Amino acid sequence: MGFMQALRQRWTAADSLVCVGLDPEPSRFPARFADDPDAVFHFCRDIVDATAEHVCAFKPQIAHFAALGAEDALQRLIAHIHERHAGIPVILDAKRGDIGSTAQHYASEAFERYRADAVTANPYLGRDSVQPFLDRGDRGVVILCRTSNPGASDLQDLPVANDDGGTRPLYQRVAEMIARDWNGHGNCMLVVGATWPGQLREVRAIVGDMPFLVPGVGAQGGDVQAVVSNARTDDGSGLVVSSSRAVLYASSGDDFAHAAAAAARTLREQINRYR
Repeated sequence: MGFMQALRQRWTAADSLVCVGLDPEPSRFPARFADDPDAVFHFCRDIVDATAEHVCAFKPQIAHFAALGAEDALQRLIAHIHERHAGIPVILDAKRGDIGSTAQHYASEAFERYRADAVTANPYLGRDSVQPFLDRGDRGVVILCRTSNPGASDLQDLPVANDDGGTRPLYQRVAEMIARDWNGHGNCMLVVGATWPGQLREVRAIVGDMPFLVPGVGAQGGDVQAVVSNARTDDGSGLVVSSSRAVLYASSGDDFAHAAAAAARTLREQINRYR
């Protein structure tokens, strides 16, 4: 089963558009993990097992693992998700984008080494920098469009020329190009931040039913109702709404997994209220 098919099935099976981001920060782990040499894996595994019934996807952030020298924990975590929670796709948040030969190795890293179902990618080196990902029609390519960080406007809002001689913001040009020219295998998604509901609406109008990965709900302050009302597709889906810190660190005590499950369930209910 390809990534897009798995995602659509999961939207229905779990009645959820929630994605839990797996961004381990050992300084925030409960005290029970203090003397655990495999704390990163065990903490993330417990979060996954507790929240799986409430989510449509998991999104491990590769830098959080690599900075800790925990790449092996990341491999084992993704394997655990596939084995224990089959049918829930894994999006590797790596934001890759480089010249073609290097991009090929990044694609192998994501899809062969880590066995991710999809990977985030940066389009700003042009199509050849993401072509090795696009060529994998069975895997997802989640491409940055209008991100949730405060500095997003520095480049993404710059006016660029239209074919008709007018101008539009760069992020709209990126969205149009990906939907029209890059999505030949139907395996593309766009990253559009929850903190910009107006831009969500504009990008949805440009790309039709292409799914969005929407970060920024929770700790970054994105409004759930604004996200869903501006970006859902006509059938009430089309979104992977990501929350990391608000779920992972819902409690610092021994009830951390239970609290994470409650946070994920609450977010699912909030989203479904507006679908």
